[in-house]
Amino acid sequence: MLKAEQIAKAFGAKQVLRDVSLEIPDGAVFGLVGVNGAGKSTLLRIISGVMRSDQGTVMLDEQDTYRNASVRKTLAFVPDESYFPSGSSIASVRDLYESLYAFDRPMFDQYCRQFELDQNQTFAGFSKGMKRRAAILLAVCIHPRLLLLDEAYDGLEPLARLQIRKIIADMAGDGMTAVISSHSLLELEEFCDSFGILESGRILSSGDLLEKKEEVNKYQAAFETVPSPEMFQDLDIMRYKSEGRVVQMVIRGEREKVRASLEKKHPILLDVLPVTFEELFIYEMESRGTSL
Repeated sequence: MLKAEQIAKAFGAKQVLRDVSLEIPDGAVFGLVGVNGAGKSTLLRIISGVMRSDQGTVMLDEQDTYRNASVRKTLAFVPDESYFPSGSSIASVRDLYESLYAFDRPMFDQYCRQFELDQNQTFAGFSKGMKRRAAILLAVCIHPRLLLLDEAYDGLEPLARLQIRKIIADMAGDGMTAVISSHSLLELEEFCDSFGILESGRILSSGDLLEKKEEVNKYQAAFETVPSPEMFQDLDIMRYKSEGRVVQMVIRGEREKVRASLEKKHPILLDVLPVTFEELFIYEMESRGTSL
């Protein structure tokens, strides 16, 4: 279990994180989303133990990730911009990993062949996508308990994205926990089972992705006469739009209960549509007064 409690972090006068708390179970693939500047990278650095928080704790299996070096050896962090020493090759960085971790060399050799990476080539000759592939493969081959990926798919071509997702899903099935930030909410939706929305340094919403999506739905209703917004004041409306006798709403609540409430208003037509993860993110932000 990964547990972050009341994490706060400021850089000078700028407060980046404010009272962030999360619980992520073993084997989860957790999608961390938010607009630029929301604090995602800072939170991942604190979770990894690379950076110290001003307040709060991060515990992995009840061990502090910042204070306990043995715990840090069981987690892997791939930042949004991976750094490799000047003139280094995949082989030289691999040797460094072998000296620091219980590194799975046969697994790494297999993945390098699969991803067409020449271990003797220096990183100076690599594209951004090739560097990204190498960084992620080095991380997964230490068999981490916790894998942290900041902007996981940045620079990766579609096939490499699919291959990386399969590797992470297989490892999560064996108990590894993954926390992934990405601007591609569509890919996170296809991959993650839980999520957290970070905005202005705070967690706005988090939980099981499927359950949260079921809590928010789009409703389109047509009435014999033009309805007024007051008709729907008993509902938790996140977005409201009307065009004559037709009303389009995004409503938070149990689907059948919301539908039953709308049926009592005698619509001549009522449609219910699910939302995507991207739509859920937009509606949650809008409902709290954040314009995108």
